[in-house]
Order: sequence, then C-alpha cells, then structure tokens
Amino acid sequence: MAANEGDEATLSLVDVLEEDEELENEASAVLGGSDSEKCSYPEGHVKRQALYACNTCTPKGGEPAGVCLACSYKCHEGHDLFELYTKRNFRCDCGNSKFGQTECKLYSEKDPLNTDNKYSHNFFGLYCTCNRPYPDPEDHVEDEMIQCIVCEDWLHGRHLSRPVPECVELQEMVCESCMNKNAFLWIYAAHLEVPPVTKVSPGKVEEEVKTEGGQHSEEGKDGTEEASTSLTNHGEDMSKANGSSSCKRKHQELEVGSPSEAPECRLTELKSRGPEKTRTGAVFWPSAWRTKLCSCASCKRSYAEAGVSFLLDESDTVLAYENKGKTTEQERRGGAEGRDPLMSALDNLGRVQQLEIIHGYNDMKTELKDFLQRFAEEGKVVTPEDIRQFFEQQQSRKRRRANAGQYYCS
Repeated sequence: MAANEGDEATLSLVDVLEEDEELENEASAVLGGSDSEKCSYPEGHVKRQALYACNTCTPKGGEPAGVCLACSYKCHEGHDLFELYTKRNFRCDCGNSKFGQTECKLYSEKDPLNTDNKYSHNFFGLYCTCNRPYPDPEDHVEDEMIQCIVCEDWLHGRHLSRPVPECVELQEMVCESCMNKNAFLWIYAAHLEVPPVTKVSPGKVEEEVKTEGGQHSEEGKDGTEEASTSLTNHGEDMSKANGSSSCKRKHQELEVGSPSEAPECRLTELKSRGPEKTRTGAVFWPSAWRTKLCSCASCKRSYAEAGVSFLLDESDTVLAYENKGKTTEQERRGGAEGRDPLMSALDNLGRVQQLEIIHGYNDMKTELKDFLQRFAEEGKVVTPEDIRQFFEQQQSRKRRRANAGQYYCS
C-alpha cells in the first residue's frame, strides 16, 4: 500500500507503523523481560532485570539502592529516578532499611539488606571513568555510551583508550579496568578480540589504527572482512540501540569457530601460542566468544574466586535478555504471527483517506514525543495513568475541533 503518487508524500502509513513497531520492540527488549506488576524480590537475586535508583529516596551521600521495574511504577511514581538499564544477580531493595520508614507497596516482607547485591556510582546517576551524569548538560560532544559486561558500568566511547569498531551491536565489551582485574582475559583477547578499525570515538584526533601481528583471531575467521557491530547506549535513555544497516555481516558470521578438539585446559594451550596482547584499552569480543573460554575444573574455580562465573553462561548476555523480552511481549500480544488488522484495513481505504490518516498519525506522534520528553528531562517514570491522560487530552482537543467546524443557519 503506497501513499505516494507523483511528487507528493513518499512514506506510507504502513512504513510509519512498522517503524513505530520497531521502536516498541526495542523498548520491549529492555522492559519485556521484567514484570511491571509484581515486585521481583520474592524471586531472589534475579539473573538479569531492568533496574532503577531513586534519587528522591536514596540521594547521593547515602547508601546506594536499586528498585525493580514494578516498584519504580508503584512505589516511586513521580520521584527522581535514574534508569540503570539492566543489572545481573540483583534483588530489589525497595522498602528495606535503606529507605527508612518507607515500605514497599508491593511486597513489604523484606530483609533489612541484600548483602549480595553489587552497587556502583551508577546508582547515584554517575557513569564512566569521568564520573559524570548521563545525559550530561555540560558535555556537548556527541558520543555513545557502551556498557562493560563485567562491572556493568557505562563508559563513553572516547574514554575506552581505544577506537570503537564501526558497528558492535552483536559484540560485548570489557573495560580496561575489568581486563586488568581478570588478567586471564588478556590471553584470550590476543586470539579472539575484534580488531579496532575504521571508527575513532569523538573527542580524539582520527589516526590510522594498525593491527598488531596481522591476525587477531587464529580460529574461526572466514578471511573476508572484519567483524564490526555496535552495542550503543540505548539512545536518550540508554535503552535504545542504534540500527545496524551498515553492518554487512550476520550474527552467525561473527562467531568464532570451535576448535576441533578441546584441550585439557584451553587457557594453557593459548598461553603456549603467544604472543600476548598489549595490556591497554578496552576489549571488544565477537559473538559467542564466551563458548571459547576454558571450562576445566581449575579455570572454573578461578572464575568463581574472581566472581565472574557468569562469563560461562550464554544466557547471561544482554542479547539473551533482550530476546527473552521480545518473546515475552509477543506472547502477551497473542503471538507475532499474522498481519496487524490496522495495516490490513488500510488497503481498503482510498488514497485521500490514507494521506489524512498519515498526517493525523504524524501529528499525534509528534505530540506524544513532546509529552514524553518532559518526563525524560525531569527524570520521571511514565505511568499508565500519564498515558491515559495524554489520550484523554487528545480526544478533548479532537471534540473541540469538531465543534468549531459546525455552522448553524438561523
């Protein structure tokens, strides 16, 4: 169904709706894997969930605390919240001793503290090695925020001490600090790391990046073109990934091939290969790199002692969580199969009607964006009631316009 003829409109309503659906899917990827109605506390330390920190209840200078998605809606409506995207192995703090006399409205029977939770400056709205807020009103350099999969902090691309690959959507990043704390990763990086190519982060002078030793991956490489995808912060709220139209390689092509026979200790075998990578800068890892880590008894003990056993778990990845969220949302909608009834109905409309609907839809989309922008600027969570009020106002304006267009003869 095309909405354009000649030199007029070039975008069909189907295109607009499909774009809008894509944005909804991206939001579902982050929030769909978390329950928006029930506090997650009874589930214990959830493997991965969307989290928020309340600057109203636990401001800087106090103890850090995190609340689940449902509590951000029900218990902290109208508060100054920091969106933390997702964190692993975290139990909701809402209403515990860190919140004084304030109890959780969804689940009040909680221990005073969750001693196994891990916190960082993110819980006070600060990020990166520069320890700045996001968005930062004093920073006018356009830059992407990339999350380290170990410490789960968000870092500016220009503060990674290395160029950012052109498109790393299907890759994972480990910051330099976490690489040094888990030095065994440098050995794997010499053989698995995605080479730094083509794109230099903002704030740095563009320079030629020379690949050390030529081959950065000695196994599973197809020899055609460098793997490059981009895991950016999710837009204005760290939950919207950039598109990857410039990424020519598919997910499967980025995977590092498995060795024909696994040695007794994979790490020992890689050590013997040499040379080791220069220990500087963050490291970007290709898809499925975790499957290349040694899982012998000795290495597993080392991972456990370092607190990084999750590296052996493919379902720990943000990509796995996002896919779960998309699946959950599709199930809520009754499945993804079948064409949207609205799109099917548009085929039966005339061209003039189609254009009128397009203009009306675009107007509503602009007004909704402006409406939501106010919440983003104030750091507030949008509730179902806010959305209902927005559409009630839309209906009210529509009725006023309709009444204004009526003329009566005396």
